[in-house]
Amino acid sequence: GVGISHNPESNMKTASGVAPVPAYLRAGIAVGRGTDGAASNNDLDMFEAMRVAALLHKHETVDPTALSARTVVEMATIRGARALGMETRIGSLEPKKKADLITVSVSGARQTPMYDPLSHLVYVIHGDDVRNTIVNGKVLMRDRKVLTLDETAILAEARSWAGKVRAAVKPAAISR
Repeated sequence: GVGISHNPESNMKTASGVAPVPAYLRAGIAVGRGTDGAASNNDLDMFEAMRVAALLHKHETVDPTALSARTVVEMATIRGARALGMETRIGSLEPKKKADLITVSVSGARQTPMYDPLSHLVYVIHGDDVRNTIVNGKVLMRDRKVLTLDETAILAEARSWAGKVRAAVKPAAISR
């Protein structure tokens, strides 16, 4: 009944090894996708995390089919919900589940041409391609404008905390 959050960028940054995710999946273990925290994965971009997971396991197993784009997207959605024990409430678009959605731009040169939307989500799309965010049916971001928070104030506070953290830790720890 255990659930696993797979955070390959964090694992690579901290040199803690490669989780045998394809084996976990074959064994029926619930494996979701994560980004860990800012201390061990600076950008927290779920699209980058999906791309790295897919590529890492292809490289690690020397098998280009080790983690398909579909499996990686599922790890970020329904399999992630299953790992949290929440698959009856979130993780897929079904009646009586919370409507958590994003839309992404696919009109740029980087996204052209598109042959397979799932492959594009994993290998092409970046976090800054997200245009709209809806959580439990409520629009939180429309056309890249955050509607529910004061983005300027939050970024200013984050920058303030960055300075405090920088002063509190050794410089070598920051540059890892």
